[in-house]
Amino acid sequence: MSLTVNDMDRFEAAMPRLEAIAYRLLGSASEAEDAVQDTFLRWQAADVDRIEVPEAWLTKVLTNLCLNQLTSARARRETYVGQWLPEPLLAGDRMLGPADTAEQRESLSYAVLALMERLSPNERAVYVLREAFGYPHREIAEILDITEAAGQQIFHRAKKHIADGKARTEIDGATARRIVEEFLAAATSGRTEPLVRLLTADAVAIGDGGGKVPARAKAFEGAVAVAKFMRGLFKPARSKRNLAGGSPEVHVTTANGAPAVVAVIEGRVIGVMCLEITADGIAAFRNQVNPDKLDRATRQWAASDHGEPLFHAF
Repeated sequence: MSLTVNDMDRFEAAMPRLEAIAYRLLGSASEAEDAVQDTFLRWQAADVDRIEVPEAWLTKVLTNLCLNQLTSARARRETYVGQWLPEPLLAGDRMLGPADTAEQRESLSYAVLALMERLSPNERAVYVLREAFGYPHREIAEILDITEAAGQQIFHRAKKHIADGKARTEIDGATARRIVEEFLAAATSGRTEPLVRLLTADAVAIGDGGGKVPARAKAFEGAVAVAKFMRGLFKPARSKRNLAGGSPEVHVTTANGAPAVVAVIEGRVIGVMCLEITADGIAAFRNQVNPDKLDRATRQWAASDHGEPLFHAF
């Protein structure tokens, strides 16, 4: 069926929310865009005059498309080369969606997106719809075709899984940025000891190269192991410059609402390092270097004012 201008306007108005839901559900901006496009095709084919609450209808269609995608994604990730990490979104990206409450900010954080990979598709859907977007349990039950009681049980189970995997209490943004800058100064000093002092004892470093960029298949664990890895990562070497295609500009910014280090060569983002910073120190580094997951970050970088780099790496 052909859509009227009003029908198109209603979908356009819902798009930012749909994109934000899809991204949190899938951990991939490109897959989220596809899910929203498929939702539009179903909206286009529907008898929209008979749809009483368009927002609820669109959310249900989108969520179920994402559930199907999550089920197939699990099979694909079993054969993924190395560690799988979400696609990071840089500051200003509209797909980040609402971040007014602590729950909304937490649901889009890179650390929690990584933790959500442990959840079943239904657990992830209930957690995102309830925690990030405040949907009542009754509406979530209708979206997922489950009972309200079942939805509440799924939510509490999902929330416990997330809470069990979270690091200690996070700290304010200004302090976090200072710690990131201290980390970079320590990482480029060539010494391990200053780095160790900035890390928690159980710190981890994980990298996602997708088989296209070198990244260790197993995470580095423990402050000393992580510090040695970071010292080596920032150590200048011609081989690194040749592999990267130049000497990257290093910037401190935010990704998914938390501190991040971005490496850029001639306007192309080649790496986003998301830091999980707690009152006890830096608890985790999650490094996204898979070029397939950095296209959107490059576009966002080009559209933003990011200032001068702190230094050039390698």
